[in-house]
Amino acid sequence: MNAKRVALYARVSMDSQSCDNQLRQLRDVAARNGWVVVQEYVDDGISGAKGRDKRPAFDALLKAVVRKDFDIVMAWSVDRLGRSLQHLIGFLGDIHSKGVDLFLHQQGLDTTTPSGRMMFQLLGIFSEYERAMIQSRVISGLERAKAMGRFGGRPRVSPKIITAILDKHSTGLSLRKIAKQVGVGVSTVQRTLKAA
Repeated sequence: MNAKRVALYARVSMDSQSCDNQLRQLRDVAARNGWVVVQEYVDDGISGAKGRDKRPAFDALLKAVVRKDFDIVMAWSVDRLGRSLQHLIGFLGDIHSKGVDLFLHQQGLDTTTPSGRMMFQLLGIFSEYERAMIQSRVISGLERAKAMGRFGGRPRVSPKIITAILDKHSTGLSLRKIAKQVGVGVSTVQRTLKAA
């Protein structure tokens, strides 16, 4: 019987982080299972909330899935693949339609089994729920501070800007990148997050 061909996918949200630990652990698991690593895909400094068009390695991975370059996609954790339930389920559907399975190391998930496929969908739900809960807590904290008159002499930040900051922060972007993308100063981002 031929050894399974696997592709590794790793991602970190910040440029200051590294994918080395993710890749090392995935290589070890592949070796223990007798799988052959045929390709490694790495997105450095890119949020999991970004779509395929903003994640070049993820896009290349999906193109290789279409060509059936490997049998299994391995990732360190479900949140390395994405933060949106819709995108995660779409990803699983895309790879399974080509006969490619998924292995998630942290969750011990192997979608070659029906229970593995069910668990993948549940993990995606929890990831999306966690993100929504963080946003809800932050917005509640800001509303409480506003009700207590804690805005001082600084100009108030619009609710639209606050929501944008909180959304981008929940994806793991650095404060500097959030400030640049939202169009405010880093100190505004810091104050907004601290108030939350």
